[in-house]
Amino acid sequence: MSNRTPITVAHGDGIGPEIMEASLHIIQEAGAAIDIETIEVGEKVYLSGNTAGMEPSAWESLRRTKVFYKAPITTPQGGGYKSLNVTTRKRLGLYANVRPCVAYAPYVDTKHPGMDVVIVRENEEDLYAGIEYQLSPDVMQSLKLISRPGSEKIVRFAFEYARQNGRKKVTCFTKDNIMKMSDGLFHKVFDEIGAQYPEIVQEHWIVDIGAAKLADTPEAFDVLVMPNLYGDVLSDVAAQIAGSVGLAGSANVGTAASMFEAIHGSAPRRAGQNLANPSGLLLGGVMMMVHIGQWEVAERIHNAWLRTLEDGIHTYDIFAEGVSREKVGTKEFAAAVVARLGQKPEKLKAISYAGAQSERLEWVPDPMRVLPAVEVVGVDFYLGSKNQAPQAFGDELQKVQNEGLTLKMIDSRGTIVWPGGMSETFVIDNYRCRFEAGGKPVSHAQIVGLYQMVTAAGYDIVKTESLRTFDGKPGFTLAQGQ
Repeated sequence: MSNRTPITVAHGDGIGPEIMEASLHIIQEAGAAIDIETIEVGEKVYLSGNTAGMEPSAWESLRRTKVFYKAPITTPQGGGYKSLNVTTRKRLGLYANVRPCVAYAPYVDTKHPGMDVVIVRENEEDLYAGIEYQLSPDVMQSLKLISRPGSEKIVRFAFEYARQNGRKKVTCFTKDNIMKMSDGLFHKVFDEIGAQYPEIVQEHWIVDIGAAKLADTPEAFDVLVMPNLYGDVLSDVAAQIAGSVGLAGSANVGTAASMFEAIHGSAPRRAGQNLANPSGLLLGGVMMMVHIGQWEVAERIHNAWLRTLEDGIHTYDIFAEGVSREKVGTKEFAAAVVARLGQKPEKLKAISYAGAQSERLEWVPDPMRVLPAVEVVGVDFYLGSKNQAPQAFGDELQKVQNEGLTLKMIDSRGTIVWPGGMSETFVIDNYRCRFEAGGKPVSHAQIVGLYQMVTAAGYDIVKTESLRTFDGKPGFTLAQGQ
């Protein structure tokens, strides 16, 4: 039986083929025991009429090898093309995005020479669920989905990553002072799971001031865990302030498969010129080698790469007079790394992956968890405004009620405008209208009856949300000013 690990490789678009060729050359020269299956993804596949950017045969390869090494791709401009990265992450359950952001001073310019932060980003839900609606000519809606299982998986991953890699602290970023239910759940799960790792320092920051602290004093952080959108934005910020987005690799880890890549794009303007820096994709490859258990190879590559930086062999993007010794192209940089395989850096910190662990704790539901009692207590109808001011609209709609379900509140963009609205509040062409039965449970038949009465009265219902309680606690928020 072969002890070689099969991997699926996509050479991508733009600079992708060049940096993938360079990275694979280094990985193979370092002694990687891998068998490569090549697939076509990206721009050509999109333009052939496949809006997902990947053919069924490519999915079959990924499901077989369970390891995807992907160069950057180009998504054609215009509507109808879905992000291949997001699609791959979600279809294969790649719930954890891991982005180390490290400074390499003085060889790469940075304001933060001591920076060494790992951002662990939830990868499957949040606003990246991509569930959107147009509610009216003027209003678009994106649904932010945060689930307990999704939060538990990523938070435990972050703590396990810290434990396995000798990290001392895990910090959570959310905005739960505003999004008290969705981000509030993520924060609550962080506290619950963190209690199981008493040896690791734990803290929570509101994301805006946390981001400011990260930009100003990244040395204050070690491992950061956060929901999808914040993680996407701040991992790029962190990579850039460390030195360059072009140097950052990324792992997308799931229980059934994993994907490794650079975090930068396909840079089509630099394609075919032997200019691009392969470092981001190469470091993604290093993470891949650790993941498949070939940590000695990962160590050889990483230390040779550090030694190359130290020796001043730099591509154009990080070349600096007085620091760099030689400006080289993509192929020449790869050759320089290969020539240093077996060497270690003398000034930068050498990397050791000895005994590195790649296993992940599987998420399982808590068998002792008791599900709450759920009751429906009302309904929100999103209605077209009929070009009416809030007071007139509410006074008219108030006449419509069904079996105790009466109009309690109208808001515009989350701010109450009826009853007792303020004339200064800016309103749009869509109102959220809340009907409740005084805290009493209501049936779906009552809601259907109300729906029919509202439409019969000439209103346009563009969206409906049931109002539920969970063990008597509201599963919905009040409007601002309510």
